[in-house]
Amino acid sequence: MKLVFASNNKNKLQEIRHQLPPEIELLSLEDIGCHEDIPETADTIEGNAILKADYVTKHYGYDCFADDTGLEVDALNGAPGVYSARYAGEEKDANANMDKLLTELAGNKNRAARFKTVIALNLNGTQHLFTGIVNGNITLEKAGTEGFGYDPVFIPVGFSLTFAQISLAEKALLSHRGRAVKQLLDFLKK
Repeated sequence: MKLVFASNNKNKLQEIRHQLPPEIELLSLEDIGCHEDIPETADTIEGNAILKADYVTKHYGYDCFADDTGLEVDALNGAPGVYSARYAGEEKDANANMDKLLTELAGNKNRAARFKTVIALNLNGTQHLFTGIVNGNITLEKAGTEGFGYDPVFIPVGFSLTFAQISLAEKALLSHRGRAVKQLLDFLKK
């Protein structure tokens, strides 16, 4: 089975390929010749995942899936949420995003947060949504070199290490994206 993952994010592609069984061939946007920046103009995480999946299906005709992820911080009323990638500006600079987050939380004892990933799957003319959530806390400073995005400042509940301090295999088992991908795979196996 061939499925397009509506992303050129090498980190996301690596994480997801790590979870897929060999019978599913994963294609990136680059693999299908899609080089444009797919608009992410929805005001929800679900909405952006749907926009990206629908774009690929409409313009390229492939069965595909797309994801969108947001970090929701309790003390910031759910921000950065749908704006997580662009929190510190349109450059989508992960370090600037983390720096802004840590600055905004300075002195705040409530560090509770959650990562939420929504996957929209367009398969055989039908759309399905899968949601993965992992709760945790924002650290006081960055730690770790693995992962990407906000991984160096997020410790999942029950752990003492950030997502950037654990292996890709460990992260796949407990992360928001890993949970959403597991639901996707369970659905595809049926």
